[in-house]
Amino acid sequence: MERQKKNKRLIEAFLAIEGEGEAKRFLRDLMTEGEIEEFGKRLTAAEMLCKKESYSMIKKETGFSSTTIARVSKWLNGSEGGYISIINKLHHHDPIQPRRGSV
Repeated sequence: MERQKKNKRLIEAFLAIEGEGEAKRFLRDLMTEGEIEEFGKRLTAAEMLCKKESYSMIKKETGFSSTTIARVSKWLNGSEGGYISIINKLHHHDPIQPRRGSV
């Protein structure tokens, strides 16, 4: 129960962010530079998977192993839809769809 309360508070914090500068400052206070880079690369991998890029191309771009790329693919194609929702907002002029059954 306490964990859910803390997670909810983190979500509320993200929703309260106003602008790119505030987002950058909050992320930097919340995470290490390495963690921020890691999450950025996960988003890049998810976008590349949506564009049907090969694992070898994603590996070259992100430095991820095939296992990590497969994990991102699993989350991308999962029922939560978090990656897809955000990717489509980022690509609102040209929405992209994940490739189904790819791992």
